Amino acid sequence: MSHYDYTNINKRITELTGICKKNYNINPELYNKYEVKRGLRDINGKGVLAGLTDISEVRSTEIVDGKEVPCVGKLFYRGIDVEEIVSGFINEQRFGFEESAYLLLFGELPTKEQLDDFMSLLADFRRLPSTFVRDIIMKSPSEDIMNALSRSVLSLYSYDNIANDISIDNVLRQCLQLIALFPVLAVYSYQAYSYYKNGESLYIHRPQPELSTAENILYTLRPDSKYTELEARILDVALVLHAEHGGGNNSTFTTHVVTSSGSDTYSVIAASLGSLKGPKHGGANIKVSQMFEEMKRVVKDWGDEEEVKNYLKALLHKEAFDKSGLIYGMGHAVYSISDPRAEIFKGFVEQLSKEKGREDEFKLYSLVERLAPMVIAEERRIYKGVSANVDFYSGFVYSMLDLPLELYTPIFAIARIAGWSAHRIEELINANKIIRPAYKAVATYKDYVKLAER
Repeated sequence: MSHYDYTNINKRITELTGICKKNYNINPELYNKYEVKRGLRDINGKGVLAGLTDISEVRSTEIVDGKEVPCVGKLFYRGIDVEEIVSGFINEQRFGFEESAYLLLFGELPTKEQLDDFMSLLADFRRLPSTFVRDIIMKSPSEDIMNALSRSVLSLYSYDNIANDISIDNVLRQCLQLIALFPVLAVYSYQAYSYYKNGESLYIHRPQPELSTAENILYTLRPDSKYTELEARILDVALVLHAEHGGGNNSTFTTHVVTSSGSDTYSVIAASLGSLKGPKHGGANIKVSQMFEEMKRVVKDWGDEEEVKNYLKALLHKEAFDKSGLIYGMGHAVYSISDPRAEIFKGFVEQLSKEKGREDEFKLYSLVERLAPMVIAEERRIYKGVSANVDFYSGFVYSMLDLPLELYTPIFAIARIAGWSAHRIEELINANKIIRPAYKAVATYKDYVKLAER
C-alpha cells in the first residue's frame, strides 16, 4: 500500500467526514417527540421488553406495598441463585464453570455421571484441526486478541463440513466445540502476538484433558505451566460469574438477533464477539485497571480518605485519568443497590491479595468501593443507588493472576460463550421471526437535482 499518496487521501477523507457530520445529525427533540427508547431503554433506564428467556434472570427490584423498589441485586441461572451455585462447588472443593455451562445449556444441574461425561466431551473438543495453529493463528497475529478470536471462529467454519446446518443437534455440537476451544484460541492468539510483536519466547502448550477450563487457561498461558490451587479456583469463579447475564445485554441480544436471521453458528458467535469487544461492554475491566494504575501513582497515601475522595472528584470533573467524567467499575444499567457478582467475588479477591502480597491494593479498592457512591451522590446529585459492578474487581484479579491486559476481555468471552450458546439454542427452538425493530424516518423530503445544476 506504499504507492498511495496518504497526504492527499487523508485530506479527501477529512472533507468527506465534514459532509458526513453535516448530514447525519438528528434533532435530539425528535427522540422525545416520537417516544423513542434510545438504547432500547426507557427514561428510567429500564430495558424495553423484547423477548422471553428461561436461561437466566437479573433481579434488581422487588414489589413492596404495590410499588417497585430497588433491592439487593440477584442473578439466577435457570432459576438457581448464582450465589448458591458458587457456594455449592466451593464447599465441595470442585471447579464450577463446567457445571454452570451444563446448567445453562440443558436447564438442569448435572448428576456426577453427567458432569464427568460433559467434561470428557469438552476435553475431546479441545483439539484444534491439524495445522490450524500454523495456518490461522500464527500467520497473522493481532494485538487485539478479540479480533484474533473472531478470525479463528470464522475460520473454523471452513473446517466444518456441515457448518450451515442449524438443526439443534448440530448447533449443540458446534457450541460445545466452541466452548471447549475458546480458551485455546485466545491463549494461542496471545502467544503468537507476544512472539511476533513483542519478541517474547513462543510457548504452545497442549491443553490437558484432566484439567478444568480455568486450570487449562493458566497451564497453556504460563511458560512453566504452573499455578496454585487458589489461582485456578478464583479464575474458575470469575468464569462462572461472567458466563451469563440475562438476555438483554448487548452481546447476548446480538446472539439472538443474528440467530433469528438463520445464520450459521460461527457467524453468530463472531458477531457476539464484536459486541463484547466494545469498551462499554466487555472491555470495561481494562478501563478499571488503567484507572487504578493512575490512582496508585497520583494518590500518595492510599489510606487517606480525603486524598482518595479528591481523586474521585477529579475523575468526575474530567480532570483525571481519561477525562471522561466516569469512575470506572461503579454503577450498572440494571443493578443499583449491589451487583451480586461483585459481592460474591470480593471475598475471593481478598484471599488472593493475601497470597500475592497485595493487600494494600485490595484495601485501596475497598476504600474506593465505599467512597465512590458518596462522591457520585454529592457531585452529580444522583440518588439512584450506585454500587461496584463485577468489572470493578475482575481486572484486579486478572492482574494478580499475571494475566496480560490483552486477555482481559477474551477471558470474559471464554466465559460468556456458554451463555451465548444457550441463547442461540433458545432462539432457534422458540422463535420463528427475524428480529426487526422499527426506525422512524425523519428526513426532510427534497427533489432530485440534476448533476449539472448542483
